[in-house]
Amino acid sequence: MAIGFRFFTQPRFFSQPTETLFCQSTNPGPQETGEAKGKAVFYCRTSIVGLDFAPTEPLSTLPQHPPSAPSLSTQDFAMPPAPPLRLVSLLPSATEILDCLGLTDRIVGRSHECDYPAAVTDRPICTAARLDSRQPSGQIDADVHTLLNHALGLYAVNLDQLQTLQPTHIVTQDQCDVCAVTLAAVETAVANLAPCQPQVISLQPNCLGDLWADLQRVGVALGVEAGPIVAALQDRVAACHQKTVGLEPDQRPTVVAIEWIDPLMGSGNWIPELVTLAGGQNQLGQMGQHSPYISWETLLDTNPDVLVVMPCGFDLERTRQEMHQAMAQDSRWQQLGSVQGDRLYLTDGNAYFNRPGPRLVDSLEILGEILHPTLYPRRYPPTAWEQFRGA
Repeated sequence: MAIGFRFFTQPRFFSQPTETLFCQSTNPGPQETGEAKGKAVFYCRTSIVGLDFAPTEPLSTLPQHPPSAPSLSTQDFAMPPAPPLRLVSLLPSATEILDCLGLTDRIVGRSHECDYPAAVTDRPICTAARLDSRQPSGQIDADVHTLLNHALGLYAVNLDQLQTLQPTHIVTQDQCDVCAVTLAAVETAVANLAPCQPQVISLQPNCLGDLWADLQRVGVALGVEAGPIVAALQDRVAACHQKTVGLEPDQRPTVVAIEWIDPLMGSGNWIPELVTLAGGQNQLGQMGQHSPYISWETLLDTNPDVLVVMPCGFDLERTRQEMHQAMAQDSRWQQLGSVQGDRLYLTDGNAYFNRPGPRLVDSLEILGEILHPTLYPRRYPPTAWEQFRGA
């Protein structure tokens, strides 16, 4: 006699059940007559949706769809839907990454500095600064050191606001304690949230390669395909490099990028990479390293062909004010060849150069316009950069 098994499995990601047949021939014992008796248990990684166990005829005569087989749909085995994304960005560049990935409408909260795109400016603010950024550069620097020396963060997280927003994800950073709220402060806040326990996505960019990786990582965490976006940004970088790759060394001006005016700071992290790609020879800053303080003696000895001022957190108007004040207070600026030759340039460092998001590619193109205007016809508005004309 043949014992036939017909079972139907419903894999989670397929719309139709899969029918499987198993037939085992047995020799009936002396007491076996009529219908075979028995019970079968079948284990499957998917889901058993039907089991037909009875004596059968040869397989060719088995009914294709036994009437007793239950009729099930994918809904019977569907995973519960994921909760809708509720994103809080505690870093301006992270907000721009989310926007680039098409997730602006999922942002429910932001930092006090997140201002781009304009659509996010009506979202609740979840952080606050412990210093007054309206003060002169020298006083801001002194206040930063005072707070850090007392083991106080420069920014505070508004736990009550986070509690109200109930985010599913918080995007923050662990790259610079001066630039935004620290990762430790965010983790402390998350530990006190209830009932939600949002996933924290921490960014730590130091160069362009890190930016590409951050875009991919955020995309994976939030279920968005970031590959085409990264490829498009990389294509723009490659186009810039193609314009300058054939330049001779004497066609590449020496460049010092200034991240802070008082006291003087050079520019590190991704800026040296951008300067090189734009056709310059970077001075006084190392790629992938934090921006260094520099002395006046070092700046005068370096005497670069081009000086690009891009203070962290300052727009072009604020940078212009600080530069005029610095020129009036310190005559050493006039000793620099770049100042004497009208090759001192001011930029909106807040919107571009100091935000490690998609607009770093804009920053590269701006540097191209500054360093090689014949290769890069100007496209960026007057609010992005200007040539400094003195007092």
